[in-house]
Amino acid sequence: MLALSRRLLPLLALALAACDQAPRFTQAEPGEALSAGSATVFKRDHNAFSLPSANLSPLRRLDFSVGNSFFRNPWVIAPSTTIARDGLGPLFNTNACQNCHIKDGRGHPPGPGALSAASMLVRLSVPATVEHTETLQRLGVVPEPNYGGQLQDMANPGVPPEGKVRISYSPLAVHFADGSQVELRQPTLQISQLGYGPMHPQTLFSARVAPPMIGLGLLEAIPESALLAHADPDDADEDGISGRPNRVWDDVREKTVLGRFGWKAGQPNLNQQNAHAFAGDMGLTSSLMASDDCTAWQTACRKAVNGGEPEVSQELLASVLFYTRNLAVPARRDVDSAQVLNGKGLFHQAGCQKCHAPSFTTAAEAAEPELAKQLIRPYSDLLLHDMGEGLADNREEFLASGREWRTPPLWGIGLTEAVNGHTQFLHDGRARNLLEAILWHGGEAEAAKQQVLTFTAEERSALLAFLNSL
Repeated sequence: MLALSRRLLPLLALALAACDQAPRFTQAEPGEALSAGSATVFKRDHNAFSLPSANLSPLRRLDFSVGNSFFRNPWVIAPSTTIARDGLGPLFNTNACQNCHIKDGRGHPPGPGALSAASMLVRLSVPATVEHTETLQRLGVVPEPNYGGQLQDMANPGVPPEGKVRISYSPLAVHFADGSQVELRQPTLQISQLGYGPMHPQTLFSARVAPPMIGLGLLEAIPESALLAHADPDDADEDGISGRPNRVWDDVREKTVLGRFGWKAGQPNLNQQNAHAFAGDMGLTSSLMASDDCTAWQTACRKAVNGGEPEVSQELLASVLFYTRNLAVPARRDVDSAQVLNGKGLFHQAGCQKCHAPSFTTAAEAAEPELAKQLIRPYSDLLLHDMGEGLADNREEFLASGREWRTPPLWGIGLTEAVNGHTQFLHDGRARNLLEAILWHGGEAEAAKQQVLTFTAEERSALLAFLNSL
């Protein structure tokens, strides 16, 4: 009997270890539905991403509305009687912020026959050499000499656009342990009708769709120390996860600081993110970006009439900043559902939370009082992670390698279809649903993906139910 017990001990240990690896959640955590603390809103329809933070006063909501008008309304070519919003171009991707961040939500790649890439843009750069040290410090990349750092597929009359963007796809099958198959689509970027001659032969390309705008002020308010506590660049704990902070240039402080925003965490704060978007996406200058993206080769672009110096006034830039800081995060749905709780356990079992960190508390000294001391649940560590060769754009940006991407926040992801009418995910929109997005994970997330591949159909449904509740 004693010998039998001794033989059973190792099996018991394995069973207990398996239980440790598969955490069970039997009820929701207190306040778990409030993804943005007291700033959370309770909208579920197509306007779910367009509301002000719930804790904004009526007077502050007026300021939010002013910023919203500049974010939503189109800019026009100068000179114009609409002097507050003229100066569009000469080269641009869109004429309004809302055209990319549709309903303040997620963009998508161009469909068949699309006249422009619309809510997707293409970053351009060339390999750096020793002579590019200062450029790399300030920009993180070396722009393509003829076309700059971003391809603009639209232009004012008399100015040739830079080119046209198309995406084609080839199938890639992935199999689950139960024999089920999912067919992914592998994108191929195509750029044609170049307006300014051939590109540098070693040009690097990165296609990127517009991310959702919700909760950005809260992400900006997370203390740097809290983010760095999740970093493990040398994988000291040997769990295969090596989150790294990006270090980027702050235009105002004129120093290198922590990066938080953009697909590779290439921007340090929202004001700089907004100013660079005004310049790159719409050709609009501001106090932070005194020139547009015209290169020395683009003579018609350089000679075009501007809309003032700067075209985006300091007051307008501040209004847009207030708006982008205070776009609210919707509350979660069905947090007490047995299926959602089961999916939450599977999410943790696969180790997804090691990059998609569930929660943070924002700083007491946030940029806006409504953003301070909030327990938030963004499901992101805002750090860089190697996502494998399948998702690699092979283009470095500051410290980010060609295989690294910032962990995107997951809050609000289950409302993407309600807001934007599609479920296309990842940096270039290649995934047509959340399951495809998971199956593209590699690199540091390879082990998590392999766990998901062992899940039964019922378990996969539970995992997706949890993600769609966020």
